[in-house]
Amino acid sequence: MAGELVLVTGGSGFIGAHCILQLLAAGYRVRTTVRSLSREAEVRAMLKVGGAEPGEALSFAAADLMSDAGWADAVAGCTYVLHVASPFPPAAPKHEDELIIPAREGALRVLKAARDAGVKRLVLTSSFAAIGYGQKPQAEPFTEANWTNPDGEDVRAYTKSKTLAERAAWDFITREGGALELSVVNPVGVFGPVLGADYSTSILLVQRLMDGALPGCPNLSFGIVDVRDVADLHLRAMTSPAAKGERFQAVAGDFLTIQQISRVLKARMGRAARRAPTAVLPNWMVRMAAARDPAVAQIVPELGKRKNGSNAKARNVLGWAPRSNEDALVATAESLVALGLLRDSPKKAA
Repeated sequence: MAGELVLVTGGSGFIGAHCILQLLAAGYRVRTTVRSLSREAEVRAMLKVGGAEPGEALSFAAADLMSDAGWADAVAGCTYVLHVASPFPPAAPKHEDELIIPAREGALRVLKAARDAGVKRLVLTSSFAAIGYGQKPQAEPFTEANWTNPDGEDVRAYTKSKTLAERAAWDFITREGGALELSVVNPVGVFGPVLGADYSTSILLVQRLMDGALPGCPNLSFGIVDVRDVADLHLRAMTSPAAKGERFQAVAGDFLTIQQISRVLKARMGRAARRAPTAVLPNWMVRMAAARDPAVAQIVPELGKRKNGSNAKARNVLGWAPRSNEDALVATAESLVALGLLRDSPKKAA
C-alpha cells in the first residue's frame, strides 16, 4: 500500500539504491541504513542520477551489521524490510570469517529487530552463490530447490557466507520468527545502470573488458540479470501473498561465457568497446595470473565449468519479466560511458 514505510539496508549499494528508486516510484516512504550518516549526500546523488529527488520521503539511519546499535530505531514503524546489505569484496579476505560473520550475524540482527518491531515481511537478498556451488556438475538448470554445499570442494568465502546467512535466516524464521514472514531473492551476476562510483563487483567485469584490462576471456560462464529487474523482484516478493516462505532465483536467461559477454559489448557498443578481447585465455594463463592477483584467484575453481539457472518460478509465481542478458550488459556499458568511469572517458565521475 502506498505510503507505507519500508526499510532498505545498505542504501549506498548498487542493488539497494535501485530498490529505493523503485519503492519511491511506487509511492512508499523509505528509510535506509548506512554505516555513517555522512553518506547521505552520496546516496541522494546516486538517486538523482536515477531520476529521483525524494526529499522527506527518504530518511536515513546509522546502523552496522556487526553491532546491535541503531537497528531498533531503523526498523521502527516499518511495514516491510528489504535486507540488501552484505559484504561482497573484489578479492578474497584473509580469513573467511571476515565475510561469514557479518553476513550471518548481520542477517540475524536485522531479522530479530524486524520481528520485535512487528514488521510484516522481510525480503533477504541472498545469491546464486547459495544455490549452485559445492555440488556435482549437472546438465539441468539450477533451481530454488538446489542448495550450495558450504563444505564442498573449492567453495570460497563469499559463496559460503551467502549460503550460511540464508540458511540461518530460514532457521530463525522456523524457530523464533513469530509473525514475521520471510522471502528470499537469489540473484546471479548483477549488471545494469550504474548510478555512481560505488557499484557491484560484477560491474568490474564489463569495465575491465571495455578498458582492455584483460588480455583475453577466462573460460568462465555465469548468469546475468539487470539490477532494475532484481529490484522489481524484491518488490514483488515483498507484497505478493504467494512469496511468503519462498526463494526466487533472479536470472535473465541462459548463462553466458565471458567471451560471449565481450562479443555482445563489441557488437552493441562500437568504439567504446574496441579494446574488449574476444580470444579465450588458456586456463594455465589464468592460474598464473591468480598467483599474483587475489581477485583472479577467486575464479580459478570455476574455470571450464558450465552451469545454468532457471527463472521459471519467479515468472510463474510472481509474474516477473526480466530484461534480456544483452540489454542488461549494454545498460551497464552505457552507464559506465555516461559517468566517465572508463579509461578513455573524456570526464571522470565526481
